[in-house]
Amino acid sequence: AFGGFGTTTTTAAPAFSFSAPTNTGTSALGSGLFNQPAQTPAQSNQLINTASALSAPTLLGDERDAILAKWNQLQAFWGTGKGYFNNNIAPVEFTQENPFCRFKAVGYSLMPNNKDEDGLVVLVFNRKEADIRSQQQQLVESLHKILGGNQTLTVNVEGVKTMPDDQTEVIIYVVERSPNGTSRRVPATTLYAHFEQTNIKSSLQQLGVSLSMARTELSPAQVKQLLQNPPAGVDPIIWEQAKVDNPDPDKLIPVPMVGFKELLRRLKVQDQMTKQHQTRLDIISEDISELQKNQTTTMAKIAQYKRKLMALSHRTLQVLIKQEIQRKSGYAIQADEEQLRVQLDTIQCELNAPTQFKGRLNELMSQIRMQNHFGAVRAEERYYIDADLLREIKQHLKQQQEGLSHLISIIKDDLEDIKLIEHGLNESIPIRGGVFS
Repeated sequence: AFGGFGTTTTTAAPAFSFSAPTNTGTSALGSGLFNQPAQTPAQSNQLINTASALSAPTLLGDERDAILAKWNQLQAFWGTGKGYFNNNIAPVEFTQENPFCRFKAVGYSLMPNNKDEDGLVVLVFNRKEADIRSQQQQLVESLHKILGGNQTLTVNVEGVKTMPDDQTEVIIYVVERSPNGTSRRVPATTLYAHFEQTNIKSSLQQLGVSLSMARTELSPAQVKQLLQNPPAGVDPIIWEQAKVDNPDPDKLIPVPMVGFKELLRRLKVQDQMTKQHQTRLDIISEDISELQKNQTTTMAKIAQYKRKLMALSHRTLQVLIKQEIQRKSGYAIQADEEQLRVQLDTIQCELNAPTQFKGRLNELMSQIRMQNHFGAVRAEERYYIDADLLREIKQHLKQQQEGLSHLISIIKDDLEDIKLIEHGLNESIPIRGGVFS
């Protein structure tokens, strides 16, 4: 027996038979709404008695019958009580399904889209979800015993979902293995018909099952029959208007809501689904936050790898340059190399032009000096230069320094030459003076 569910003794269930009738036509929405019987003579008499109790009771034979009629009308509107109207006829029992009950409405439910071959059957337990999940394996074993303990059958749990009033919905399916090794799911209608047998239903009740139904989609004929025939006690005009107001006729189907109890049930179900949706949204929000963190980390790594790739590219280029120099060492300059040298000289001249990049670099250096000067005063402001850009600036300044050093050396050499010329001139002038004296 399924431990923890108050089971005492379970009668041996007969072997599971697949020849059980499958014409139940039961689904999550169609139970009690299809195959409405034609009006019988008893129902006709019931309608006549109801009309008599509401309009012309003859119980007392005086003006009090009018007061009784109003009282019967109030009971009929409320959907409860008994309507007395004749001494020789039993009173009319007013229920919420009577046509005069005012506490009725029409809502919409999502039509299931599962096939009969999926074999899904819903079992509603009068237990909390935590109890079901903690003893799920025992539940499976108990259901297997109810199916006769056949070794070719395997009970599987498709899903567990909490419901209002401490109830839990468990969706199951049964897999049948054939001797040749193949397997198939038992059709939902067949499994449901087996569960609806008297002795099997009693065993399920001992497990705490309060409701069982096959989760199968409605056939087009069932949908048509449901829409054409208003449920008992529902005004045909209201039913027709509900069909017109259906927001999604392909997925939703109108269902009657009779009485405050049914309205409260739907309100609890809606509140439960809202909580589940909020929980799912919270999980999605956490996943998005985690993905955003991962994205930030990934972007930082990508930027780091780009910098490394650029540095490696520069190093590789330097290695290729040195290798090419060694390879071409001792060879005369070719025409394409000469053309490339001219292009490089042109680029170098453009870089060194005062109005071009050189001027911009000088302006940038001036701004850097100013920023460093004001940085001592305004410590909160910090400016940073990219490492690659700073390296290029240093390289350019180094080239400028080397050019200036070379120019200074040339000027020094020229000064030495001028001094030699002056010295030579000074020595030759006296000689010439002696000659001409």
